[in-house]
Amino acid sequence: MTARGRRLANADLPLIGLRRASRLALLGFLAAGAVAAWHWRTILDPAMISAAIARYPTAPLGFLAVHIAASLLFVPRTLLAIAAGLLFGMGWGIVWAASGSVAGAVAGFLAARHLSSGLDDLGRFGPVAAQVERGGWRAVAMLRLIPVMPHSLANYGLGLTKLPLGSYVLGSLLGQLPMTIAYVDLGAAGKRLMVGGANWVEPTLIGLAALSLSLLIPAIGHRRARSPATRVLGSGPPVAQSRSSTVCTTGTSQPEAS
Repeated sequence: MTARGRRLANADLPLIGLRRASRLALLGFLAAGAVAAWHWRTILDPAMISAAIARYPTAPLGFLAVHIAASLLFVPRTLLAIAAGLLFGMGWGIVWAASGSVAGAVAGFLAARHLSSGLDDLGRFGPVAAQVERGGWRAVAMLRLIPVMPHSLANYGLGLTKLPLGSYVLGSLLGQLPMTIAYVDLGAAGKRLMVGGANWVEPTLIGLAALSLSLLIPAIGHRRARSPATRVLGSGPPVAQSRSSTVCTTGTSQPEAS
């Protein structure tokens, strides 16, 4: 190595150390926050969250900040959607809950990408990541529609892939929207019911319909993936091979004419 090369390498050492320090600091912050959220999970209810945010004049911005932090710390986004319904009602509740959900998803995605920068080998998760990358925003949307998939875990997992940020944002918005509408409307219905209003039936029905839709779409997608047509198309080459082998076998097994 030349003297110039050694000088350049020595100049890069502080930057490398700074990157490692920032990754360790971010990882420590996320771990400590997740432990704190788990410890105080009993007081994290939608009514408490909405009451705490409603004290401030910039409630929408406060809600977005809380939603981003909750997404990073493995707090279920359904709690924030219900809180949005209690705090803002049906219309604006959907707007702010969807915005906060996407903003939290982007924060987790970028955090995972920063922590895993320079990591090329994903081990056993490599084939799964490649399949998601091929599917693009559609794969992200279908993943978001799975009811048992934790929001924060999906954010961090998708951040390990090479998905473009635009495809990730679009898929997250579309995939999270049915569940967001469902829980926001149920929260709005609960608020109307608590204050003695008689018009709580409409948001309840809309919420239940959106919840049913969010559960039905993954089932339909799974059923289409396992349809007979897909299985027939997928088993084409072995069938053709078996036919050719049968013809060859038949042709060679005929007895000679006496």
